[in-house]
Amino acid sequence: MRVRGIWPFALLIMAPGCAAPSSGTPRPVTVVPRVQAPVVVERALPPDRRRALDRALERYLRQRPGRASVAVYDKTTGIRYAFRERTPYMLASVAKVDILLAFLLDKQREGRRLTAYEHRLAHRMIRNSDNDCAHELYMMIGGQNGLSRVLRTLGVQHTRPGPGLSWGSTRSRPSDQVKVLERLTDPSGPLSELHRRYALKLMSSVVPEQAWGVSAAGGEALKNGWLPAHVHGGLWTINSVGRLRVRGHELLIAVLSERSPDMETGVATVEHLAKVAVSALTTRAETTVSS
Repeated sequence: MRVRGIWPFALLIMAPGCAAPSSGTPRPVTVVPRVQAPVVVERALPPDRRRALDRALERYLRQRPGRASVAVYDKTTGIRYAFRERTPYMLASVAKVDILLAFLLDKQREGRRLTAYEHRLAHRMIRNSDNDCAHELYMMIGGQNGLSRVLRTLGVQHTRPGPGLSWGSTRSRPSDQVKVLERLTDPSGPLSELHRRYALKLMSSVVPEQAWGVSAAGGEALKNGWLPAHVHGGLWTINSVGRLRVRGHELLIAVLSERSPDMETGVATVEHLAKVAVSALTTRAETTVSS
């Protein structure tokens, strides 16, 4: 596919449109979820179907540069699937979804609505992937320590936020990012209906040039991250997470990748993994849901 008008993510470059990050000591955030999530009976793919999906993804990735992993939760059937996710990935701008969740929980705890300026920060951070706005919101939630506390409280155990303003260097696994999406979208989760709808509205209206990634499998709401990573000699980190509706199924999906030679190659890898995994979980539903 052709990707147009997309600029590399930069951790410390200030994009126009948002104020510079506030100075001083970040304010700690204490999060108490509003609603205790109910116990969900989860299922796994039947062993033969899981092996077939594993083999299909393995065959494809043997022909691709770098490495990649995927996790999917089919909320309609209760199926969870994860592939190759022992080693964490740098999130780049996908970390903005984590920041948004922590920020909305903070406002909820304070019992007040977002100001016009806060709306602008969240809007530009998600829809335009504005790094300057992400810096500001990251400081508002308490930076590395603040985001860490929120994620641990919510059961997101394998994500390590970046230090200082380096939120893009946050490292995580696909399954953890699926959990973030759950906390952001689940009606029985910690967010109020107002904040839940707000988050989904932002993720459903990213600017057209950023509407790639997991949306190739039938997207509804998403956030992508892209970065020529210095730690990998300039090779590309390409990530995509989102909520999809496919063939009557509601799915949460995260695909993380690194070390692609260019952005287009990484995007193609992420999109293919999303399509293969989603197809496997949304076909032959009668077998999937059997106990």
